Amino acid sequence: MAETRAVTIRFRDATPADARAIAEVHVRSWQTAYRGELPDEYLDGLSVDERTSRWTERLAEPPLGVETLVAEDGGRVIGFTGFGPSRDEDAPAGTGEVYAIYLQPEWFGLGAGRELFARANDRLRELGYARATLWVLATNERSRRFYERAGWAFDGTESTHQDQCLNMPIVRYAVEL
Repeated sequence: MAETRAVTIRFRDATPADARAIAEVHVRSWQTAYRGELPDEYLDGLSVDERTSRWTERLAEPPLGVETLVAEDGGRVIGFTGFGPSRDEDAPAGTGEVYAIYLQPEWFGLGAGRELFARANDRLRELGYARATLWVLATNERSRRFYERAGWAFDGTESTHQDQCLNMPIVRYAVEL
């Protein structure tokens, strides 16, 4: 018989004290989710310390309108999402963007990501955005299915503008909020 456990996930705004935990999620998630899509040497070289430094700065002085939420289980950060105004030059007024959504790999497929993503969408709506976009690796079928199940759709826009994705092809998804 499979073991089950009670899970009570709590969602809250991130604070600078969460920087290391977010960095750990960020690195582990990338190393799992992007294996086979980005070079192994790149993924293996990702640094929690370097990401902690970036997250410390971002959370201490977030850019105007940018928010980060974390998901916790038993006080442990298991995921995060970041969102705010669209960074796309062609974005119509009233467009927000989900910049990131990542979970610890052992939480993939258990529903925490769906709830975290729904909360980001709700918050964008509360902030007054009528539409939202996000970018995803073109080859990342798992994430694309995740977004599509949430009601998002590929809007036909492709790019290679994200250096953190090694300028690999990415596609834009959008939803009316």
